[in-house]
Amino acid sequence: MAQPVSEVEAPRAVKLAFWTLTSMVVGSMVGAGVFSLPARFAQETGVAGALISWAVAGTGMLMLAFVFQNLANRRPDLDAGVYAYAKAGFGEYPGFFSAFGYWASACVGNVTYWVLIMSTAGALVPALGEGDTVLAIVLSSAGLWGFFLLIKQGVKEAAAINRVVTVAKLIPICVFVLLSLFVFDPGVFAANFGGADYAGSLFDQVRSTMLVTVFVFLGVEGASVYSRHAKRRADVGRATVTGFLSVFAVFASVTIVSYGVMPMEEIAELRQPSMAGVLEAAVGTWGMVFVSIGLVVSVLGAYLAWTLMAAEVLFVAAKDKDMPRFLGRATKADVPVPALVLTTALSQLVLVVTYFSDDAFNFALDLTSALTLIPFLLAALFAVKVAAGRDGRAVRGGRPEMTVAVLAVVYTAFLLFAAGLKFVLVSFIIYAPATILFVMARREQGRRLFSPWEAVLLAVSVAGAVVGVVALAAGWLTI
Repeated sequence: MAQPVSEVEAPRAVKLAFWTLTSMVVGSMVGAGVFSLPARFAQETGVAGALISWAVAGTGMLMLAFVFQNLANRRPDLDAGVYAYAKAGFGEYPGFFSAFGYWASACVGNVTYWVLIMSTAGALVPALGEGDTVLAIVLSSAGLWGFFLLIKQGVKEAAAINRVVTVAKLIPICVFVLLSLFVFDPGVFAANFGGADYAGSLFDQVRSTMLVTVFVFLGVEGASVYSRHAKRRADVGRATVTGFLSVFAVFASVTIVSYGVMPMEEIAELRQPSMAGVLEAAVGTWGMVFVSIGLVVSVLGAYLAWTLMAAEVLFVAAKDKDMPRFLGRATKADVPVPALVLTTALSQLVLVVTYFSDDAFNFALDLTSALTLIPFLLAALFAVKVAAGRDGRAVRGGRPEMTVAVLAVVYTAFLLFAAGLKFVLVSFIIYAPATILFVMARREQGRRLFSPWEAVLLAVSVAGAVVGVVALAAGWLTI
């Protein structure tokens, strides 16, 4: 940036914050998420449930956006990432869990990109299936490590690339919404309103769609990037709301207009990317091709950006002594290679696991969302402490700040409930072994490995992991 926001006039700050948020959210996990929305929603809910889901998700994620903005304003000293809030509020081990969970969610999220690309190509090459065949996994693995070699050479233009691919994905999304509205059938929409017989009660419909709404909103924590530097915080707040609502409108529109094109039972059976299938039903084969091309271009670009982001999380955590020192090493080209290797390796492992899943894409999508819940919940709980003046500082926040923080806590707690036991246990299976990195970091510093409170948290995570492994092995839980 040529000049800091504090030196820019207020209107410019508004635009900057607006486009920062829009680019971050639309240019993040939505690369995979939004193209999958029609079928994923139709598998779970009708129009009524979808409207309620988006209302709950929109309100909840907006509260989280305000939480991150408020924390950036109130605690500008904590600039080491989302996990810094967990560390400041609840100690180093919870902070480590938050850092690891945020990183792992990015790695698993990257797997959805490859599954979706292979599923898209599978429409032409049946051997690729829906991105979950042996051939699809082999080709995806080649892509994973090909990007690793590319980034290792010093590719640092991820932000610029992401802006380009944002356009590549916004065009087919907007065209999809407009064309779907043109062929919109009120009768079909009305028939889909209450949901199909398989959808269950309205509450179950709403709960079952919560994780996918989290997935497409990943990146909302980037809303506070510039708020610390702006002269007028109110301008940034207005820009945050405007930017968030514009992106929210895009997400909701893709889902809702689909219900006016096809019966939900038929939408639910579409292969991913289901947005292509809906547009094909609306305008013909060219619609499917149009969406598929836009998806591949946008997803590959977003994959590059998120791989760099994931590696950066480990790198920064290592620099803050919350991860082993080796993860803080970088080349002369400023590429954190050890962190990049670990990032690619976890994505590779999850990619192999998807082969054994009943639904590779939805499994990776839901797991991505579940892994982010701990970092988000800890950040929201820390916001409550800050608002109450219980964070080691005497300054209390006002009632609006406390209200926002409490609502964010309630929302993230509901998401944990909505995720269900399966994804909570699978998350433990990923979290518990990660403690090895925490132990390595403590030993490097010659410190005591665990305090009594940290030992309790370790026991809970290990117990959860053991239960999860046993449940999967015995067939009590399936992925």
